[in-house]
Amino acid sequence: MEQSHVITQLLGIKDPHITFSKEIHDMKTHKELKAVLDYDAPPCPNCQSQMGKYDFQRESKVPFLDCAGYKTLIRLKKRRFKCQFCGKITVAETSLVPKNHQIPTIVKQKVAQLLIEKVSMTAITDRLSISTSTVMRKLNEFTFKSHLTYLPEHMSWDEYAFKKGKMSFIAQDFDTNNIIAILDGRTKAVIRNHFLRYPRQVRNDVKLITMDMFTPYYNLAKMLFPNAQIVLDRFHIVQHLGRAMNRIRTQIMNSFDRKSHEYKALKRYWKLIQQDSSKLSDKRFYRPTFRMHLTNKEVVERLLSYSDELRKHYDLYQLLLFHFQEKQADHFFGLIEEQIDSSNPLFQTVFKTFLKDRDKIENALDLPYSNAKLEATNNLIKVIKRNAFGFRNFENFKRRILIAINMKKEKTKLVLSRC
Repeated sequence: MEQSHVITQLLGIKDPHITFSKEIHDMKTHKELKAVLDYDAPPCPNCQSQMGKYDFQRESKVPFLDCAGYKTLIRLKKRRFKCQFCGKITVAETSLVPKNHQIPTIVKQKVAQLLIEKVSMTAITDRLSISTSTVMRKLNEFTFKSHLTYLPEHMSWDEYAFKKGKMSFIAQDFDTNNIIAILDGRTKAVIRNHFLRYPRQVRNDVKLITMDMFTPYYNLAKMLFPNAQIVLDRFHIVQHLGRAMNRIRTQIMNSFDRKSHEYKALKRYWKLIQQDSSKLSDKRFYRPTFRMHLTNKEVVERLLSYSDELRKHYDLYQLLLFHFQEKQADHFFGLIEEQIDSSNPLFQTVFKTFLKDRDKIENALDLPYSNAKLEATNNLIKVIKRNAFGFRNFENFKRRILIAINMKKEKTKLVLSRC
């Protein structure tokens, strides 16, 4: 009896009516424990007469949490009771396993806890020795309802890839990082139909929306949220400049012979041209292309010496980066207006886009908001998707995202107690 008490304490089983045998059977792949559930006969649920002990039910195979690194299986025999008057037969019940169930409550709680983590459902089934259907049923128990009476003042919009060639829309509360909406598609109709479910008074409370430079979002956001300012993500603005600079470098590089020293140097050290000049290292390293030790600044200077056009656009690119980082909107747009006519067509295209979206870019420079938090959420979504080797069902994917992000990660005991 004393050893049985130790086993129940070790496994965290609180039912005093379960008694374990002294032997623990080592089955190589797992360990098995034999237990008996027995207690005094209760009144008959049918006629309220006193029942009597009858016999034991066939052993139930109850999968349990790992113990000492081994998978654990409890072979539980349950007492049966029979009414002497009406013949009603019942089976003893325990808090370990719900009635008519074989999987213990604590295992289902562990499933809920693992669903919060970035773990695939097949990995959960292998770890807990249960079926995928059991994990799916637990996943479907999580429900997330949209509260149509509230929207945050500050929102972030973005999209992520659900399937190959198919993008989905995601909106997040900028202040709390909670997901507001995950939609199966990013078309105007899908987004409009979702947010039009909110009363106009609620939508008028939204003061600011951060987003990337996806033009269809602009008019849609203004139509749905008339009082909201649009703030473009600073990363995407700089990215547009960087891509234009890189394409100009490629154009100039291709004007040289492929076997020439200039072509090889421009191809090998392209990242230094993209980098902020103030962050170029002064440390000397051996450069195989030049066959000498040079700093990053010296390498850039040699690259710029190959083309006056490259030097001109590099200087313009670096000056624009400086004004942008210093949040000098007037100088930034003044330089663009001054240089747009004499610049490479690749830069002209970017400059025209910037001038068209000037008010949104100025908001990005004036206000301390960006899409950085939502981009971090997108990275988490990619991890969930990669670990699961993709999702076929959008609702399951959506539910996993909401569980991972909207459910706060607390202590294990607190998480388990809420499942």
